[in-house]
Amino acid sequence: MPFLIKDKEVWKEESVNWQGEYSLSNSFSYDLDGTGVPASLTQTQRPLCGNADCANGWKMPWRNRRRPIFEEQWGCSGRCVLAMVRQALRRKAGNEAQTVPHRHRVPLGLLMLAQGWITNPQLRQALQAQQQNGTGRIGEWLISECGLDAEQITRGLSMQWNCPVLGSEGFSPETMALVMPRIFVENFRLLPLRIAGSRILYLGFEDGLDASASLALEQMTGLKVESGIVSEVQFRSATKRLLQCDGVEVKIEGASDADTLAGKITAILEQKRPLASRLVRLHQYYWLRLWLESGTTGKAGTLPVSREDMSDYVFTVGPQA
Repeated sequence: MPFLIKDKEVWKEESVNWQGEYSLSNSFSYDLDGTGVPASLTQTQRPLCGNADCANGWKMPWRNRRRPIFEEQWGCSGRCVLAMVRQALRRKAGNEAQTVPHRHRVPLGLLMLAQGWITNPQLRQALQAQQQNGTGRIGEWLISECGLDAEQITRGLSMQWNCPVLGSEGFSPETMALVMPRIFVENFRLLPLRIAGSRILYLGFEDGLDASASLALEQMTGLKVESGIVSEVQFRSATKRLLQCDGVEVKIEGASDADTLAGKITAILEQKRPLASRLVRLHQYYWLRLWLESGTTGKAGTLPVSREDMSDYVFTVGPQA
């Protein structure tokens, strides 16, 4: 009996003095025990709640709660998960303001004129047609009115945005359809093209780069994103093939304000109890991705290997929601 009492006191002292930190790696490469907690941690350490203001301190060993995991941290209660989500939403609101690009770029027509690819009369003709019709991009009018090649327009766009021209070689629509919800592909005219060396995700755009999209994908996938311009023909052909494939199941919802959104996200996390989850902002959208079980990720960052045990939620906030 004295031995047991002594052992208990030692265990209590070690628990109070433990100052470790519990988090999942960006690549989810831990040896999970099937409950969302790395096996090594369950044996040697006790995870701390991700809410900095948590009153519970560390997880009691007799409490059977090891999920949900939100942004690589564990929440010991629904109240703490809500606090974590609210903090994340405040961060996302600040990040979006910092990634809106300043569009102080040389207009495409003037750039092509400076390169000697078009003449002054050709540029005036294209601009006049664009103004009279009230629609269309200048590159499209240079092709239709002045007989320029689409390849010249693509080269001009790559110079305008100081980025490479990307091709669709190696494009796998079935794999790339799992990268992001199709609503982003359709609304922002972007296209995930391929993975290089399990570390780089190539992201293609039709007529201009989007820094917010690149940042959101880096945060969600854990991969470095390299962006570039894709020719119109290749872009539209690849997009059509991608949209014909099944991606991760996605639900689109609205919220009247940030507090309502935080409540909705918390309810989802408490119901689904994901092994891992991440939240990113892409312009007016908030994208929540859930990894529901172990074995859902492949060798490339956190990209899913299939639709199984994955779930996406896309939220809008405001009166229009």
